[in-house]
Amino acid sequence: MGSLPVVIVIRDPDRLRRLLSCWGLICPQTIRSRGKIMTNQAHPVEAVIGADVSKDTVTLCLGTNGEIRTVPNTAEDLKTALRAFGPVDLVVCEATGGYERTLLGVTLDLGLRAHRADAARIKAFIASYGVKAKTDAIDALWIARYGLERGARLAPWVPMEKTRETLLCLARRRETLVRDRTQELNRLKGPNAEVIKAMVEEHIAFLSHQIEDIESRINDLMKADEPLAKAEEKLMEIKGIGSVAARTLLLFMPELGTLTRRQAASLAGLAPHPKDSGKKSGHRATGRGRRALRSKLFMAALSAVRYNPDLKAFYE
Repeated sequence: MGSLPVVIVIRDPDRLRRLLSCWGLICPQTIRSRGKIMTNQAHPVEAVIGADVSKDTVTLCLGTNGEIRTVPNTAEDLKTALRAFGPVDLVVCEATGGYERTLLGVTLDLGLRAHRADAARIKAFIASYGVKAKTDAIDALWIARYGLERGARLAPWVPMEKTRETLLCLARRRETLVRDRTQELNRLKGPNAEVIKAMVEEHIAFLSHQIEDIESRINDLMKADEPLAKAEEKLMEIKGIGSVAARTLLLFMPELGTLTRRQAASLAGLAPHPKDSGKKSGHRATGRGRRALRSKLFMAALSAVRYNPDLKAFYE
């Protein structure tokens, strides 16, 4: 059995308003007389739970009254805690590298709407209010407030299909192994390489075997999934796009087909965003986005300029 949750309940709305104002967590003009945070949405959500997720625990905060519960990050404890809050319109958490999956799975089981927010957006949202204090409870409170203010516009979390999730896991592992192999190949060209040559070559052979095994598993899964197989064939009709680039696009950009060309370029880290101010015209730089996409599409572009006359002319 999990440990008992820590619960903090403040039932007096006026006391809650004064306390949060002293902490610098709210602005007085955003509070109704009954202690509810106002929003400018036509149909705002009323009951939002903000969740600050870590490896071992999850801190939950009900935005309407500031109730805090810290529970173990297990499905059983999270179900008990979420049910104890009563009716909830939305559960918001940050992307934490996978530790949020248990919580999201529980919301799905309970039939609750959930949103997995970009951690950078939450950080910017909190910073916009000038808040400096940081604890798990404070973070959960601000995540709840983020949901209260923007809930009607936040996209609901949709679980990934099992096959696609498995493929993505394998693709990420392949990226890691390829990067490790490249580092080892570079070591063979370094000073005193002869001393470690045998060990490095043995490791390269091992990594190559692992990569081949993963690629074989990916091939089998792709062929067994008809929609993915057809999408891969369609992408490979584009000059410069091979199987690796096509699969990277399908797995690392599942939004493909629902985005504009500008949104897709930005998501892949290929959009030259401006940095201008007054008379200054700053350097247009690409960056951010999803690293795996950017590197594969860069190599695909180099290949395409050799065979596509239009791209070649543009490149030159």
